[in-house]
Amino acid sequence: MTDYDEPDHVTALRDSVRRFVAAEMPREKARQWDRDNHWPREVHAKLAELGVFGLTVPEAYGGHGPDISAAMAVIEELAKRSTGIVCSYIMAVCYAGMNLVESGSDAQRAELLPRLVRGELLFAYGLSEPNVGGDLASVETSARLEGAEVVINGAKRWCTGSHIADYIFCLVRSGERGEKYRNLSVVLVPPQSAGITITPLGHLGIRGVETKDVTFDEVRVPTANILGGPDKWGQGWSQLAGKALEVEKLELSACALGLATAAVDDAWDYAQQRVQFGRKISAHQAIRHSLADMRTRVQAMRHMLYHAAWLADRNRPCSVETSMAKLFCCEGASEVTQAAMRVAGAYGLSDQFDFERYTRDAISLPIVGGSSNMQKNNIANRLRLES
Repeated sequence: MTDYDEPDHVTALRDSVRRFVAAEMPREKARQWDRDNHWPREVHAKLAELGVFGLTVPEAYGGHGPDISAAMAVIEELAKRSTGIVCSYIMAVCYAGMNLVESGSDAQRAELLPRLVRGELLFAYGLSEPNVGGDLASVETSARLEGAEVVINGAKRWCTGSHIADYIFCLVRSGERGEKYRNLSVVLVPPQSAGITITPLGHLGIRGVETKDVTFDEVRVPTANILGGPDKWGQGWSQLAGKALEVEKLELSACALGLATAAVDDAWDYAQQRVQFGRKISAHQAIRHSLADMRTRVQAMRHMLYHAAWLADRNRPCSVETSMAKLFCCEGASEVTQAAMRVAGAYGLSDQFDFERYTRDAISLPIVGGSSNMQKNNIANRLRLES
């Protein structure tokens, strides 16, 4: 990649999202959503009017054609103000859009993708379980076929947004347990189905779109809800191995970049306004060096994210680069937001400012969506480091 200029259409889109954030997501409103753990559905609906939900959807279904870099720019800008809105955007554009385009049946694409573009469709990921985290092939939630229905029993954990989703993207064991990477299936399960119980899980940060425990007790859905259609029963692992989970690492990296950028911007401004010992604190060398380090870290995060997105847009191998971006950006956001909080001193702890929210939201990012240690393993293994 030799041209580091952002494409004109991405810059124009970024500017549109910034105007939207200023008009529809002002700071005081966003702070109140965070305090109330509230997801503003009406803001999500208005966001659809910008056309940003079509960035992973082909034109044949009403989208703009897949554009990973543009979608990451949207996530970055939204994250500066509300990770709740970021989560619902990802639930639509990435969880629903990318998986349906890659693995959905013709009927599923025709029915669901136009709804997605209109901002009417959300998927929640039902992957992790109480006893299963990174080792997804060991899922214990089971499913069996009975006539034209799939019957599901088990439990999912960290099922973020399941209470507002239209479907849970549910990975199930659909055969013998000994066949670890075989006999897995993905089923699209409406959360309002009989036999489903959804229970909140309290957690630090990322408020608004809560994460949940979901239990399935003889839950029945049509076989048409098998991702890809009934013929894809037992092929869930290959469906998970596609582009969508690779790009999930970039989604979280973009969220991290947005949080870190906003934190640095606020700290930068604060340091030039706050006066101590007769001069602005931006004149004190310790503060200047801290801010310079933050700016440098954020710039490096930006390069890593958008280089990996550039590779993904061109369908080039990028599993190493996406893991590197996830590792570097998410660890970086955690460090940068805490450094920005320290620049603000006691004000950084107050919910009348945004520093404490940036920090709460950023702390979770090295853990969710594949932990930093998992990313290090991915990098070492895919670069064939001997063990």
